[in-house]
Amino acid sequence: MSRFWVGGATGFLGSALVRHLRAAGHEVVAVSRSGGQVEDVTVQAVDVLDDAAVAKSAEGVEGAFLATGKVTRARDAAAELHQAHVVGTRQALAGLRQAGVRRVVVASTSGTIAVGTDADAILDERSKAPLEIIAAWPYYRSKLYAEREALAANQPGFAVVIVNPSLLLGPGDLRESSTTDVRLFLQRAIPAVPAGGLAFVDVRDAAAGMLAAFERGRAGERYLLNGKNLTVAAFFARLERLTGVSAPILPMPRTRALALGMSRLFDRAVQALGGTPPVDPVSVEMAQYYWYCSSEKAERELGFSPRDAGETLRDTVMDLVERGVASLPEGRSGAAP
Repeated sequence: MSRFWVGGATGFLGSALVRHLRAAGHEVVAVSRSGGQVEDVTVQAVDVLDDAAVAKSAEGVEGAFLATGKVTRARDAAAELHQAHVVGTRQALAGLRQAGVRRVVVASTSGTIAVGTDADAILDERSKAPLEIIAAWPYYRSKLYAEREALAANQPGFAVVIVNPSLLLGPGDLRESSTTDVRLFLQRAIPAVPAGGLAFVDVRDAAAGMLAAFERGRAGERYLLNGKNLTVAAFFARLERLTGVSAPILPMPRTRALALGMSRLFDRAVQALGGTPPVDPVSVEMAQYYWYCSSEKAERELGFSPRDAGETLRDTVMDLVERGVASLPEGRSGAAP
């Protein structure tokens, strides 16, 4: 049994990691900015921007996991995201180093590597960061610079490994940091089918991948964690078969400018009726790209083995339904026909 420090322990990935570590018999020192509870684990209120507080909380641990951050697609959140991701990573790693921690796994996102315009490209860790694309999205831009902070922190006696999970799905997303689009689908709030493609992984598999990265990952390396690549149309079709909720029929134009124009027209119509558009323009823009990636490196070096995508989708839907966030048509249980 080892004693591990987990930052961001009340988030979607962080809480899954706490549960995974506990199930594996490890002791967990869990922290987050606001504190709280993850099952039987009390989460301390520690701000990773305070390196001294991080150092104090991490005394005596054998390793650490950093799963902190803020998830938002808003373009006006650049300053907040830079503070949370770039400065937060720098300060947290400084605190962990002060505490004598020798090995840290940092969670980033596949979007710092794997997003593009080619439907046939499945990107991996050797792919160049798509700066010309993610420069317009503060979340992914700040995550890329946070990765650079993490990689620069590597030194003798202090090893940092990065994991890059794709879109996290599965049960337990209490803040809807990743599963909002599934909820919107169940609520029939998505008016048209974007032309792009997505990649997703079960949050429970991502948590297992983080522990594997701690145990077997190479310092200074990044590991993509992905379960499935699908076009958005195919993703919606699978959700339709699973839930009985009809997928949108209208396809969006493949040209991003036309798709955004179509989205704006829909938004104006909703607003004219006194409503709030369910899908923001940035999400529409992002869904026109392809986010396909390969986890072959993680499979080869870490033993990463994602579960069947159908199980992930079913458990995501049922968690939303059981928590009262969404509902299924009468007579449907969420099991695939």
